[in-house]
Amino acid sequence: MITVDAFVVSDDPAWLDLRGTYDYLQANMYWAAKLSYEDFVRSLAFSAVCLGVYQTDDANRRKQVGFARVVSDRATFAYLTDVFIHEDYRGLGLSKKLMEAVMSHPDLQSLRRFLLVTADAQGLYSRYGFRELGEEGSHWLQIFRG
Repeated sequence: MITVDAFVVSDDPAWLDLRGTYDYLQANMYWAAKLSYEDFVRSLAFSAVCLGVYQTDDANRRKQVGFARVVSDRATFAYLTDVFIHEDYRGLGLSKKLMEAVMSHPDLQSLRRFLLVTADAQGLYSRYGFRELGEEGSHWLQIFRG
């Protein structure tokens, strides 16, 4: 758990606002446009790590303002996806704190390969060691059902 002023990053699944996270992804993220709520919930159940960013108050109430999900075997491979910070909370360093929590998570320390796909956040992810596949990428294949 990382605390930044009134914000906490946690991997406690009981803290997640499932409906709020799904609704945000549906409304704001191009990659989630066709995702059903049932598929979203199933994706969380079979993911290695789900992290939420929460605003807390003096009464210990939490409001989820960010999210990241890691699909992984927890030994050699991981895929980072569904990352967001609600637009009302951007510019506070929360995406960096979320990424610090992802990169330091104990279940993800022995990974040989960690992947993600982004159309617009290369600057953020490069700070944590993510690079383009380069020539090595020519060996990768995919089935994409957009």
